[in-house]
Amino acid sequence: VASRQGFSTLLNLEDEFPGLPSVSPQAAKATTGSVSTLPNGLTIVSEDASSTSTVTMTYPNAGSASEMMNEQGAAFLNKCLAFKSGSDKSSLLINRMIENEGGMPFVTANRSSATLGYTVAPEKAVGLVDLLATDCSFEKWDIRDARALADTESEVASTSAQIVLTENLFAASYGPQSSAGRPFYSTLASLDTITQFRDRAYGLNGAVLAATGIQDHSAFCTEVAELLSGAHEGSAVEKPAMAYLGGESRVAAPSSGYAHVALAFQGPTSSVIGDVIKQLFCLAGIESGVSGFTATGMVGVYA
Repeated sequence: VASRQGFSTLLNLEDEFPGLPSVSPQAAKATTGSVSTLPNGLTIVSEDASSTSTVTMTYPNAGSASEMMNEQGAAFLNKCLAFKSGSDKSSLLINRMIENEGGMPFVTANRSSATLGYTVAPEKAVGLVDLLATDCSFEKWDIRDARALADTESEVASTSAQIVLTENLFAASYGPQSSAGRPFYSTLASLDTITQFRDRAYGLNGAVLAATGIQDHSAFCTEVAELLSGAHEGSAVEKPAMAYLGGESRVAAPSSGYAHVALAFQGPTSSVIGDVIKQLFCLAGIESGVSGFTATGMVGVYA
């Protein structure tokens, strides 16, 4: 009996054990969002409930639909230049800084915008913000690597039926010679047009910085303003209108033995309504393998 009592004194009913349900769980907390705009035109959006922090910088005019007629491919090549040398930091240093903080960087771009970001622990969220707004120095080795990456991504995209169909949908919807209808995965841009596009599209004025897991929005904004005090501000540029024309495009695939089909319609201005329509398409076609999708200015189905 004594030995049993001695062992029991080593345990505490309040102790947490891996793999077992929590004996004192914390109540779920609803997310609280906050929005502020800095004097330089940067909009900051944060929420406070996430256990990890994902910080993103979205440049709304850095998509291919914002390219001038002589800039085809500039948006795609600038996407491949993300986290490259700039603001007196080398590519190696930039990636080492993110790695040292336990961060995971990522970048996306399409016809409407470009987004750079990283995911880290909440206490590390603000320290890397300036890496999302570096003034690219266009070092020759970075340009070489960016072009190699662009060639690889373009080749991979050309083997995807879904991407090829989507590219053709945009050409049919907006005209193959328009900025919105030309191929996104183009590697034709010269260094001059790449730098010209970046100077115009990658400014803080009009950009949106979003962060999750931020407990003090005001303090976060203050730190961001200090870190980005020397970043390129640029000027707010109105996004060019995408004139929907409508049309059709066909791609032969004789080796597959069957046809890939995509059908799209002009989408609503509300992205929420577009997502609802996409889900309705998915539900209607679930038994026949048809899936819905949304893209910039369009909603439709793949089959």
